[in-house]
Amino acid sequence: MKKVIPIASDHGGFEMKEYIKNRLENEGFEIIDFGTFSNESVDYPDMIHPLAHAIATEQYELGIILCGSGNGVQMTANKHPNVRAALCWNIEIAKFAREHTNANVIALPGRFIPFDLAFEMVKIFLNTSFSGGRHELRVKKIGLF
Repeated sequence: MKKVIPIASDHGGFEMKEYIKNRLENEGFEIIDFGTFSNESVDYPDMIHPLAHAIATEQYELGIILCGSGNGVQMTANKHPNVRAALCWNIEIAKFAREHTNANVIALPGRFIPFDLAFEMVKIFLNTSFSGGRHELRVKKIGLF
């Protein structure tokens, strides 16, 4: 069975989104693209809210979001209950995002990291499990409601 991964970006992350999407499809993943579909200027919440809602309602287990810095998309996604979007910029951060905080969305800075590094972080993120244990209680304390 194919693993289904949703992905979304604004114009600042569009080129990297396309690169990651193509690489994941070549590795057998099914990608659900929430947009944007060009590098024309758009407002990132228009793409990120639908993806984050899909994660929050458990339509998908893990997701990928991108913008120029990664900050705007991460802030937007984290407004949704049960979404834990982690801004990642290196392999270790991507690994710990899954292991220690059970992050379910990786946010990437499309203008600040190389495409190949971004793809390696995505692979680590998708293939790392939450370690639970002492981190379980901490994760449970994240939500306000």
